[in-house]
Amino acid sequence: MNSMIYKKKTPLLLFLIPAFLFLAVYLYYPFFQNVLNTFMSIGGLGRAAEGWNDPWYENYQRLFTDPYMRTAMKNTLLLIVCTVVFQVGIALILALLVDTIRVGAKFFRVVYFFPIVISATALGLMFNLIFLYKGGMVNQLLLALNQLPYEVKSNGKVIVEWLDWKDQAHFLFTMFMPVLWQNVGFYFVIIVTGLNNIPQDIYEAAALDGADGWRRTRYISLPLLRNVLCTCLVLAITGALKVFDLPWVMFGAGMPENQGWLTGTYMYDQTFNKMNVDYGSTIAVVIVVLGVVLSNVANRVFKPSEDI
Repeated sequence: MNSMIYKKKTPLLLFLIPAFLFLAVYLYYPFFQNVLNTFMSIGGLGRAAEGWNDPWYENYQRLFTDPYMRTAMKNTLLLIVCTVVFQVGIALILALLVDTIRVGAKFFRVVYFFPIVISATALGLMFNLIFLYKGGMVNQLLLALNQLPYEVKSNGKVIVEWLDWKDQAHFLFTMFMPVLWQNVGFYFVIIVTGLNNIPQDIYEAAALDGADGWRRTRYISLPLLRNVLCTCLVLAITGALKVFDLPWVMFGAGMPENQGWLTGTYMYDQTFNKMNVDYGSTIAVVIVVLGVVLSNVANRVFKPSEDI
């Protein structure tokens, strides 16, 4: 029965064509149209193009002279590094720890994955309460630990020098923290699934040979997780390039001294606030190109093994 299905290709094509048409209409056509928009002059959303730019590469030339775009690129590359080191790194450590326990493993899996199911808007508002208000949770904790200077007036009123988590010294930490915290559980689940697919016979054989927990992790778990970790790295890189929702909910267009832009937030600001649709399209193309290039670099550096 199964062999007859694969010999007749017509039923397969009938199922593939609708999916291909859907992708062509809602993915590939908008993408190529977006590329064309980068060479045109478009004054606002819903407006027809006023013509081709003169020169046609004007928007791409502007990318190299735009100081805010340089800031967005720098912050985004820093976020990529933090994502790879902290998100994937912490997820790997948590997955290895959970994999070694038998009691409560399901509980920890649910707890670590739970932030993924919370909407970015809710998380952004929650972290606003934690960081961005003068009497926020972090400031209150620092005050309780006597880490903030304060003065008690003669009338009993307390004047506290609250720490501003949106200032030049702290805004990157404030912006990156919720992004990194939210997605650890995503990579945690992927790595745990990879660990569950490793045959237990290998661990039992290693235990008979006298291998302790660290050696089993180093010589069995990590090598056999190479493909999974490579996938996590690619997802982390592309995900960091597309980060938008959490930083925008927390900061909006009020980036501190215009030093807090990411490629995603700056693209949105140019397209929907400044109405520079053609320039916003150019930034979108840069995000796609960066995602493809960096993903290929990660795949070559951490090339998946076909033998595993």
